[in-house]
This record gives sequence, C-alpha cells and structure tokens, in this order.
Amino acid sequence: MTSRDIAYHRLSNQQIASAKPKTPNELVASLGAMQAQDYLGALWAIGLRSMNSNEADIEKAIGARTIIRTWPMRGTLHFVAPADVRWMLELLTPAVIAASKRRQQQLELDDKTFARCRALFTKVLQGDKQLTRDAMYSSLQHAHISTSSQRGYHILWRLAQEGIICFGARAGKQPTFALLDEWARPTKKLKREEALAELTKRYFSGHGPATLQDFAWWSGLKISEAKAGLEMIESSLRKEADGTKVYWMSTESTSSPADTPIACLLPGFDEYMLGYNDRSAVLDPRHAQKLIPDNNGRFLSTMVMNGRVVGTWKRTVKKKRVHMVMEPFSSLNKAAKQAFAGAAERYGKFIGLPVHL
Repeated sequence: MTSRDIAYHRLSNQQIASAKPKTPNELVASLGAMQAQDYLGALWAIGLRSMNSNEADIEKAIGARTIIRTWPMRGTLHFVAPADVRWMLELLTPAVIAASKRRQQQLELDDKTFARCRALFTKVLQGDKQLTRDAMYSSLQHAHISTSSQRGYHILWRLAQEGIICFGARAGKQPTFALLDEWARPTKKLKREEALAELTKRYFSGHGPATLQDFAWWSGLKISEAKAGLEMIESSLRKEADGTKVYWMSTESTSSPADTPIACLLPGFDEYMLGYNDRSAVLDPRHAQKLIPDNNGRFLSTMVMNGRVVGTWKRTVKKKRVHMVMEPFSSLNKAAKQAFAGAAERYGKFIGLPVHL
C-alpha cells in the first residue's frame, strides 16, 4: 500500500469522505470510540461524519443518552455507545487505574477514601440527578473529603473508570455528571476474550488500514494483548503491506481517489489523527510539530486535503458569525481554496452561524 492508498481508505472507513445519514449512536459504535477531550470539537467530529446534522442534534443525542462521554481507554475522554460502555471499561481501565496508583498515593487517595466517594456519589446522584463538576466537588467537601491539589479531578476520573459515574448532558456551558447505571441500560456482560475480539474488530473496521502497533496505541492494551485480539479476528480482515509495515482493515474496505478535491476541516483531537501511533501516512513528519506547537499535548485543528494534512485552522465564535483563520503549510491552488471554502461553509451550517474567512 502507498501512503495515498492508506489515506483514501482511512477517509472512507472513518466515514469522513463518505458521510452518511447515520445517528450519532451508530457512528460512534462503528468506530468503537471517538476522542472527546475537546467537547465542542468532538461534536463536530461526529457532525462532519454524518450528513445533515448540526451541533444541536449531537447535543440532543447526548441528552437522550444514545452516546456517552467518559474515560474508557488510556485515561482519556471518549464518546462511546451505551451498549459498549461497560465492557470497554471492564476491559481497558484496570491497567490505567493500576498505573495511576503512585499518583493517587501522592494525593492520599486510598481505598477507604474511594469507597466513601462511591457511596456519596451514589446517594447525591440517585434519582436521575445530574450535577456540575463544582456541585460534585461541593458534595465531597461537605463530606470532609478534600478536592484540593487535583484530588477532585482524580476522584471523578477514577470513579468514572470504575463505571460508577459518567458525564451527563451540559447545564448551559457546564458539563455534568450522572450515575452510569441510570444513564445507560444494563447490557449483556462479555467475557474478556469476547470483549477483546469485539474491540479489535471495531478498531480495524473503523480505522483501517492500521497496524498492530496503531491498535495497541489507540486501545492502551499491551502489545501482547493487542496481538491476541488481532489473531482472534485475523481471518475476517484484509492484510496489506508497504514493504516495512503490515496493515489490516475490513475485507469490505473499498476506496478510490475522487475526481474532485476532498477538503476536510477536522477538530484538534480527531480520530483521524489520534487514532494511530504512526501518523506519517497522512502527515509529513516535518509538519508534525505544527499541530502541537506548545508541546502541551493539545492538538490544533487540521486542514486535510485528499487525506493528507496540509495545514491548521482556528475559529473565533462571535455573536453573529464565526471567524475562521486557515494556515496552510504551503500555498493552495484555486481548486483547493474553493474546496476548503466549501468545508468552512459546512462547518458554519453545523454550528448555525455564517463563516468569515
């Protein structure tokens, strides 16, 4: 496979170049999970992959509990489908929790404290209540459980990974928390082998072509565990190589270059970038640092042309319009400029404001 082949297949399998009128639940489930550190960016990540949707539609889906935001893998926020949230947490979070033990000891968060927090949150959230982060912290403080020095964040993070709480719908611009058992219906429990096989299948179907190393990075699994998952479903996947790397994807994966430029404006933490350990197939390594200029782990939004990252973009939302600045890595031709202008117009329709470039 060439880098061009990989890029076009990923555009298709991630449903960026082939957006369909899918529900947010169907879309998130098909990719397995979608990065959601940047809340508004994550709404757009779903919107750009589904035809005729807008920001309000995605928020309604969250409020209707058809997609859930929590920490299912790598200690990082993602959107997942309700039917998947429990088996993903059970499969992927124990290793993350174990790796955080030293930090929790530094914060004097022991098993007894976490037990008190579980009981407290179960009580204050019971009856379908949703509380903001500040309200959650207040309940801890009233119970004489300190939230200082990031203790509050680590308590929420830990209990979400244990499947006690998850994010609810926003209250204004503030995120809220709810009990997972009230936010997602009980589902059939999967054995570890079943969960591993299902996660592997979702990843390579929704992210392929990808390598074993890419899957291990995305999931946070040990390479041996990722390999075991791949071996379980290997017969259902298509295998390709570029001479040095082996790529896997669904046998149904098809893609061909478009006759017209495919221009996309992706949010900063999009699966198209963070879904892989090796991004060189779609991003020239010379430009990689431009996506995280402050070395703070925050990825800038990207301009993607025919699957290749060709620049970054920023937005400033005003009362009556959104101002957008595009910064391509090199000069764009007329066709590319027109294609990105169309992509910007689509983004404006998604958030309900005209765009000024």
